[in-house]
Amino acid sequence: MARPLPRSFAVSALTASLVLTAALPASAKGDGALPTVLPRVETAPLYDDEAGGNADADDPAIWRNAARPDASLVVATAKEGGLRVYDLDARLVQSIAAPAGPGPDDAPGRFNNVDLLHGLKLSTGRADLAVTTDRGNDRLRFYRVDPRTPSRPLTDVTDPAAAPVFSADQAEINEQRTAYGLATWTDRATGRSYALVSRRERTTVALLELTATTDGKVGYRKVRTLTLPSTFRLPNGASWSPCGEPGELPQVEGMVVDPANGTLYAGQEDVGIWRVPAALTGAPRLVDTVREYGVPGTYDEATEECVPGEDPGYGGDRLSSDVEGLTLVTEKDGDGYLLASSQGDDTFAAYDRELAEHNEYEAGFRVGATAGGPDGSEECDGAAALSEPLGRRYPHGLLVVQDGHDDAGEAEGRTATNFKFVDLGKVLGALDD
Repeated sequence: MARPLPRSFAVSALTASLVLTAALPASAKGDGALPTVLPRVETAPLYDDEAGGNADADDPAIWRNAARPDASLVVATAKEGGLRVYDLDARLVQSIAAPAGPGPDDAPGRFNNVDLLHGLKLSTGRADLAVTTDRGNDRLRFYRVDPRTPSRPLTDVTDPAAAPVFSADQAEINEQRTAYGLATWTDRATGRSYALVSRRERTTVALLELTATTDGKVGYRKVRTLTLPSTFRLPNGASWSPCGEPGELPQVEGMVVDPANGTLYAGQEDVGIWRVPAALTGAPRLVDTVREYGVPGTYDEATEECVPGEDPGYGGDRLSSDVEGLTLVTEKDGDGYLLASSQGDDTFAAYDRELAEHNEYEAGFRVGATAGGPDGSEECDGAAALSEPLGRRYPHGLLVVQDGHDDAGEAEGRTATNFKFVDLGKVLGALDD
């Protein structure tokens, strides 16, 4: 019988610096112009103001209807605006409000990230679930996907007894260092299903085992946590931490698990992309770092901005902070790509999805504007790819990306966000050129 694994696993800054040196792939300076792929359709804009219901597009997930691929759905978060469900023409199918806080002075519900879990065994039968982090209430929320009710395909099946993920009480919840990024995972060896959840303004990632109640609801229990570094040893011997507001640590948001080998990829926004066993039992390794890695910065209270110092040249070549949405393009032969949103320069980086120790950078691309149609994707927060046929519209699969600056808001003097739908076949063609 194996020894029980520890509930918490922390990585020191010194260990991280040693792992970094060994793990980063060699890459050449100067990528030149990246290819551009064009979105086919886009969702209606969301507005993060009172008139718009404080809705702010953030993170998508794609649910495939195996019986009718043309009737597949995109589930997406809108923060205080809750969840949105779209069809493959990017038309709104269902809108679900985020739950309120327990009291009038408490933080309201705020859905940050979403992922899908397939075939979870409930007392009412197996079900596909949309799982989301409710950062406002520091909880996970679960929604059963039922294609038999096409106008309302999602039904809330969250266990009302589900406890906060990170906070001890409501006062801590209101400080909003709460559940943030999300990736779901089913362990093929045991059949057990999990959610990996990061913490806002902290470097902690928690592994939660999902549990079914006798009345068809879904809850969770915390298995263990991992704490990524917030300080790093540079090659010149200096210690470096990413600049941020006082008290904030470099958080993780974008996460995805490779189901073939149970590897978690986690984007620490101002640092880079980590890989670690999804069970959170091994040493994390940096796949790549942002260009700004190692650059000193001073926080300016007046402007609430970081003023960068001289670049010592220790950063990567492919990503500009923040590192945001991570998603996988899987292929039957075990190949494919890990895609990452490089929010700082409005690009996407593709790394080889291989089962070996390292993930080599392969290529990059942009999502540009279609003449007379959808505009491109800027400052992308979240992305989701599904490399399975989705009927006549997307026979080679679909990539959905968030757009942090949709053009629809310019005429109204408002900030608009939405989601762009891109033919995954076009993306693969651009990466293979």
